[in-house]
Amino acid sequence: MLQLSSLSDIRQHTEMLRQQGKRIGFVPTMGALHEGHLSLIKAAKSQNDITVCSIFVNPVQFNNAEDYKLYPRLPEKDAQLLAQVGCDVLFLPTADEMYKQKAKLTFDFGELERVMEGAHRPGHFNGVATVVSKLFHLVKPHQAFFGQKDLQQFAVVQQLVQDLSFDLELVCYPIIREEDGLAMSSRNRRLTPEQRALAPRLYQALQFLNSKLETLPIEEAKKETETFLRSFEEIKLEYLEVVHAKSLQPLEYLAEGEPVALCLAAFLGEVRLIDNILR
Repeated sequence: MLQLSSLSDIRQHTEMLRQQGKRIGFVPTMGALHEGHLSLIKAAKSQNDITVCSIFVNPVQFNNAEDYKLYPRLPEKDAQLLAQVGCDVLFLPTADEMYKQKAKLTFDFGELERVMEGAHRPGHFNGVATVVSKLFHLVKPHQAFFGQKDLQQFAVVQQLVQDLSFDLELVCYPIIREEDGLAMSSRNRRLTPEQRALAPRLYQALQFLNSKLETLPIEEAKKETETFLRSFEEIKLEYLEVVHAKSLQPLEYLAEGEPVALCLAAFLGEVRLIDNILR
């Protein structure tokens, strides 16, 4: 597996691959890789000639400096995992390399970033869009793979690709879960054993909400689900939403054939976790 760290090196290498007629699949990550990430690498390999993975903890998408500081960084272990699943190129830049000068351009995704993650993490999606734009220009992939766990992020990147006419296909891959239902996340590493034992309640809450929606209006189903979560004092719910799966706008009622996503964010101690299910 080839490892590159400079912008000029990754740009020259992927341009060479394109000139050779190679099809490039790209998986952007922030590292601390788990089976969810590796499933994206495997999917990219199955559909492309060359698979590129980037690992970069992007400072401009963190609105919490402590969260950025504590985000797990395991570059050597990550590289080993990527090599084991046959990743071809690892792009591992530094923040100084990616942001040689402070970005002045800002993105506004309208209503898409006024809800859920956007409402609770001001500036987050501007940071996501900035780094994803840079990475797409550098890697020039034919396909880019993202996980469903970050459903709103995927919707923002879709809008970015559409508005800026990036010539690539986006792929949203299903959530990979632990045996007890917890969505795999790099942040899970920060949970204490007690918090880790409680964390599957988040997925259970989404399943509970899903079942309640069979017989109750949305607001009543949400209230019963919030009551369920309040029985676990260590879990601090930030939001619980029933939204249109494409626009991510809150729904007042369910319509036949309408794609629906159930989404939540919650804190266990200082660790913030998100999850969702599609119905």
